Amino acid sequence: MHAILINGEALTPDPLGAAYWAREETLIVSDLHFEKGSSFAARGVMLPPYDTRTTLLRLASLIRQYQPKRVISLGDAFHDEEAETRMNEDDAQTLVSLMRETDWLWVLGNHDPEPPARFAAPCEATAQIGALTFVHEPSERARPGEIAGHLHPCARVVSEGRTLRRRCFAASETRMIMPAMGAYTGGLNILDAAYAPLFSSPVAWVMGADGVYPIGYENLAPDVAGGALARA
Repeated sequence: MHAILINGEALTPDPLGAAYWAREETLIVSDLHFEKGSSFAARGVMLPPYDTRTTLLRLASLIRQYQPKRVISLGDAFHDEEAETRMNEDDAQTLVSLMRETDWLWVLGNHDPEPPARFAAPCEATAQIGALTFVHEPSERARPGEIAGHLHPCARVVSEGRTLRRRCFAASETRMIMPAMGAYTGGLNILDAAYAPLFSSPVAWVMGADGVYPIGYENLAPDVAGGALARA
């Protein structure tokens, strides 16, 4: 698996949507959006209520694979402030068990300004570790080494008559925006105007079934009008 170099630090992207920082034995995830499905159901949009479990299974698989000493969640782990009350008890126990296996750091997001008391762990609006800075929302004037979430980057690649749209890591030499890991999260094409103040020409590290593949800016395509999946 190729490593993404951000401010001199090597991060290994995983096709499940996480990044592993081997030097710090740290697993980085973003935008888990637990209980997004039940939030939509409460508003009359009926979705299968298994998104939290699916996301937890991905998270458990990553922890088994990398055996990290630390997990950093880059905000919006919970879709709203009432997510804990709707979470299935088995899912809640799974999350508690995963948090006991490693040191845990919540970076606060716009959906979850404070983690539920049951899942208490250290939390920060901004976390500085070595050469990297961890935040939820990317900033235009970020210091080198910023790792953020929030925008749910996706890439649309057109090659040899085929079109592929996948979640991706958006990266340059100085910063990276993580893909959303939640099962029901949408995606915002990295050619969208929201990325323009953040990158001049990012590389899209596109998530495939068996790996993560770098696609240069010149090979990316905008979404077809009316066909984009919105970030949420």
